[in-house]
Amino acid sequence: MATGSRQRARRQQALSAQGATHPHPETVTDPLFRDSAFFDPNDLVQVKYEMLRSVEKEGRAVVEAAQAFGLSRPVFYVTQALFQRQGLPGLLPRKRGPKRPHKLNDEAMAVLIEAIEEAGRMLKGEELAALLAQRCGVEAHPRSILRRLRAYLQQEKKRR
Repeated sequence: MATGSRQRARRQQALSAQGATHPHPETVTDPLFRDSAFFDPNDLVQVKYEMLRSVEKEGRAVVEAAQAFGLSRPVFYVTQALFQRQGLPGLLPRKRGPKRPHKLNDEAMAVLIEAIEEAGRMLKGEELAALLAQRCGVEAHPRSILRRLRAYLQQEKKRR
């Protein structure tokens, strides 16, 4: 394996590990990314930056730039807003989905802990789910409740 291809493989592996790979690098048609050792169509951060730069500095139309870099217009506008607010770190990938439990919050956990203490034993997941629905109006899967309960109890144990 040639040195260049090893470096490309390592770079691709690093991008994948960070979740920063372009989902469709084959759609990047901008001339900068053709046969370049520096510009990599797999590098989503680099592609987004160059897309923004081409609109800002070269006066390229948003539709044209988004298409040339294999992204959509909505992605352009979201990327532009993030870049204006946060600079280059705004282009880095973020974890998707909820950042914290929204159903099994501290209030719901307090209800569950109180019920377990009253019972004097660990209740089954189904029992906890029924109790949570009855007292808090929260529908949650029994396994989710048990998993969150374990994490909550470990966290409480560490605080003491």
